[in-house]
Amino acid sequence: MLLFMLTGCTFGNAVNQASTPLNGQLQEEQPLSFTVVYADGDRAHKQGISTVISNFEKSHPNIVVNEINETWAGSYADFLKMKDAVGEFPDLIEMRDTQLFTDAGLLHPMPGDLIGLFEAAPEVNEAVYTLPLEKPAPHGVIYNKKVFAQAGITESPETFDEFLLYCEKIKRLGVQPIVVGGKDIWHMGFWINKFLIDEVYIKNPDWNAQRGEGKVSWTDAGPMSAMQKLKFLWDNGYVASGFTGTADNQTASILLSGQAAMLYSGPWMFNQISSADPTFAFGFFALPDQQGNINVAGAPTTSGWAISAEAAKNPEKLKSIKQFLHYFFDENQYALFLQAVNGIPATRADADYPVIEPMEAVLRMMKDGKTKQSAYLNTFSGKNTAPPQFRDWFYRAIQDVLNDKLGLDEAMREADQEWNAQVKAMQVPTGS
Repeated sequence: MLLFMLTGCTFGNAVNQASTPLNGQLQEEQPLSFTVVYADGDRAHKQGISTVISNFEKSHPNIVVNEINETWAGSYADFLKMKDAVGEFPDLIEMRDTQLFTDAGLLHPMPGDLIGLFEAAPEVNEAVYTLPLEKPAPHGVIYNKKVFAQAGITESPETFDEFLLYCEKIKRLGVQPIVVGGKDIWHMGFWINKFLIDEVYIKNPDWNAQRGEGKVSWTDAGPMSAMQKLKFLWDNGYVASGFTGTADNQTASILLSGQAAMLYSGPWMFNQISSADPTFAFGFFALPDQQGNINVAGAPTTSGWAISAEAAKNPEKLKSIKQFLHYFFDENQYALFLQAVNGIPATRADADYPVIEPMEAVLRMMKDGKTKQSAYLNTFSGKNTAPPQFRDWFYRAIQDVLNDKLGLDEAMREADQEWNAQVKAMQVPTGS
């Protein structure tokens, strides 16, 4: 017993000594960790972010980044609200509906050392809550050069009417002019916002605020003209049939197969197309309005990386998130992300990467002083912020119009009612 007691004490002392801090630190530090979520509807976007996360973990072995897969059937905003409801709101979030989640007290203001990295970081409620992953990517027409040549089309259209003539020529070849990934409701926003920008927002950037004040209506000439132009494409058979059953990630293969000649999307699709078929010859042009003006969705928005208010309460977690964000926007790592999505850098420092000919066309367009830029219906901020649920409602209503399930006049009248109802639902009663 005496021997056992002596050896037991010796063992116990050894354990205590092993767990005693050396120079104020444990011999084996527990790794820090934080959760991150981003919209993964686009393959290139997901690849770009995952690549940087993987590189970060290799260079920071003491930090674990837990990626949360967004597998929600509804909108991305609904997915984030669901995560909050079950107590799993992520620590670092790619944020789209910044005003909504800021007003809910779920986001933490960005530290000044990170804000200083950017050319522009728009404010919400007089503070910066997001860091843009890139400048808003302009949408345009990605087209099959072979089909264009067969149709005798040699130049980009100078007006929207000329674009319609191109559609007619392609249709006569027996090829569907345009493929639309309408199964993903956010894809519908590409076309809807193209015409809203042309007919409404370029002419009146404060239209959303005036709609909230009851000074303008969805039944006014501008919004009606926008949706009539959109409907004209469907009514004349220029859009591939079955668009509501076509997912965004199927559109590239339909373009590659020659079933459709054009896809209205952004430069993030270029790598996906080139990877699927390196020999496929395609080009890009901005879609002009009736007068030949080029108006694109390129104005700074409040979308981007955001830090949760809960995560910011933990100093070590906040420190590790800041480390990641500095790493993400480092010139070398940021270039990897931009190359994956064919993005336009939002940081003050350049992040150059090799670009293909269609991307050169995008960059020329964005540098052209004649190109006008606007936000989307749902990406305005401040007084022009749209009700958070209105976007998806409106996209689905217009989709019903295009499927002849709802009349356009009726849909636009209902849009006013829906806007008003959502604004009223957000208002907090006095004294509550």
